[in-house]
Amino acid sequence: MGKKITLDARRISIVLLGCLLLAIGINGFLVPHHLLSGGVTGLSILLNYITGLPVGLMIFLLNIPVFVLGYKLVSRPFIIISLIGTVSLSLFVTWTTRLPVFVDDVLLSAVFGGVITGLGSGIVFANRGTTGGTDIIAVIIKKYFSVDVGTTMFTVNATIVLFSSLVFGVRLGLYTLISIYINSLMIDKVQQGLDRKKAILVITEKPEEARQAIINQIKRGVTLLEGQGGYTQESKKIVFCLVTPFQLAKIREILLDIDEGAFITVLDAAEVVGKGFKNRD
Repeated sequence: MGKKITLDARRISIVLLGCLLLAIGINGFLVPHHLLSGGVTGLSILLNYITGLPVGLMIFLLNIPVFVLGYKLVSRPFIIISLIGTVSLSLFVTWTTRLPVFVDDVLLSAVFGGVITGLGSGIVFANRGTTGGTDIIAVIIKKYFSVDVGTTMFTVNATIVLFSSLVFGVRLGLYTLISIYINSLMIDKVQQGLDRKKAILVITEKPEEARQAIINQIKRGVTLLEGQGGYTQESKKIVFCLVTPFQLAKIREILLDIDEGAFITVLDAAEVVGKGFKNRD
């Protein structure tokens, strides 16, 4: 029980850090140049430009119906940590309204605003939380349709920004699109980078020696797959295992020492869940 409480506290702390970065990106780069973020946050900024109402307050109010939808479709723990993210983002956006203008150039602000807000959102997503709004909608779509969160958010956000361009002009709309595109790339990169692994497929004449070497020297599990040569029609054992990037060079050296003619394929693998990697929460 104590371990679970510690992990939850750590997870919440990292979500708060992500929300703080997101707020800094909004108030330090986007708002000073009348750029928009995407989703509910972008809509909140748009309403702030039009009505003068505080962005933080609008983020909270506009998220209420989204949470009603999310409560019915996703798990309660996810909604709870998402609520924490939404409330903290609202507070951080309010507290950082007096940040200085970091960059005078609009294009640089769009680029670095996208980087920082994407980094913040990516950190939140990587810890299975959201900041509400289209974040929750994107997670629901990923859960049921296996579409990347960043891709879904960019599609939805681009529609919102195109609409806002009618109000503020095409120039600021295009700068905002640049920012949102970079934001979506950062979200996917941060999520994959935080849990990046390497999948190795090895075709060798010495599969048993390769298996023992990986288990004893690399301390990783191995799966032997049944294969058949397309030309020779001979049955073969294919060695499959998952390792960290730091173990890749060592395992390649070990395998080639065992069999110089081994055929080794290395693939990127993200979000690996199981013994020896990320726990199934």
